[in-house]
Amino acid sequence: MIKRIAVFASGGGTDFQSIVDANQKNKFCEIELLIASKEGIGAIDRAKAHGIQTAVFSKNEYTDLETLYSQLAYLLNMHRVDYIVLAGWLKIIPESFIKAFEDRIINIHPSLIPAFCGAGFYGLKVHQAVIDYGAKVSGCTVHFVNKIPDGGAIIAQRTVEVCEDDTAETLQSKILAEEHKLLPYCVEKLCQGKIQKTGRKVIIK
Repeated sequence: MIKRIAVFASGGGTDFQSIVDANQKNKFCEIELLIASKEGIGAIDRAKAHGIQTAVFSKNEYTDLETLYSQLAYLLNMHRVDYIVLAGWLKIIPESFIKAFEDRIINIHPSLIPAFCGAGFYGLKVHQAVIDYGAKVSGCTVHFVNKIPDGGAIIAQRTVEVCEDDTAETLQSKILAEEHKLLPYCVEKLCQGKIQKTGRKVIIK
């Protein structure tokens, strides 16, 4: 049976779009929902353009994060969502939600974990940190989500060269191009049951 996914996004939604495009070429899942962290983001427009249902969960509308994620979990279960894909999701996720969907949430991070990751490392901050450190390579990582920010088991990674004239913006652009290949690949393998996780060891069949 084809798996159902929900994609969480907080920005323009290019990673989300990469999943949509790949799924249109070779259908490997049902994209049930686009969950947005606020109104007016590009990801919502992308979802609507493809007839994908959207829902906004803004922290300003809830008394606390536990309440927000409790309501979000209810919606996901109503839609019988099998997997959650974080594609530029900037909101903190409580441990209770992660436990409820254990080993069913994956995230993409714009560095080679365990380098340049964790609390405070997002967006251009990641790429500027890579350049400031003098790293010669960077890239992106798809990983399972656990209670430690960017601390879950690694599924797959892609690398790019950090050139002497790179800025945070040019490095971000190079890595985004790899994200748009890696994330759909991992989602497809996950939905096909071809990702095997044992502790921190992940094998893609």
